[in-house]
Amino acid sequence: MKINSIKFLTLSILAVTTFVSCNNDDTVTAEEQTDFSGTYVQKDQMARPAINTVFIASGAPKDAFNTTTPSAMGANYQSVFQSRLLALNPGYTTNALGQTAAAFTSLLATDVLGVSKTGTTTFFDGTNVLTGRALADDVIDVELLLIFGGPTGGSNPNLTSDHVNANDKPFLPAFPYLAAAW
Repeated sequence: MKINSIKFLTLSILAVTTFVSCNNDDTVTAEEQTDFSGTYVQKDQMARPAINTVFIASGAPKDAFNTTTPSAMGANYQSVFQSRLLALNPGYTTNALGQTAAAFTSLLATDVLGVSKTGTTTFFDGTNVLTGRALADDVIDVELLLIFGGPTGGSNPNLTSDHVNANDKPFLPAFPYLAAAW
């Protein structure tokens, strides 16, 4: 009986502590605010997923790319990207957007995500190109299509898709839009 009494007492204390420490006050006090006075360093570029993974070697060159400001990326990395593109696809002429290797790698080397303020937001939907990125956009398939698909998008069909055609859970219809966590 004594063990049951100890368990009951312990649960009672936990319950009281939980209820007493909860409140509806969302006011943030000065001591609760995040301190942004330190030095912060950019660690990664991810406007276009997998681009730096594919086109930049691992190690120091990748770290340098990830910390380069977008305004300097094109000049510093376009030729690196073009060499890698032609190594991956020696038969590259133009892609489904009509871009030569130089034009395509110039676009890719500056790892920023353009956003249309007035039109459709999409990575690529056949008409709109790089006007943003919706959660459901199949970014990797678009990138593979532009790298390996040739002028019509039909070249190298085994290399133009990762065959992952949807998120594993549906996105929410309202903010925050992300799918619920498993």
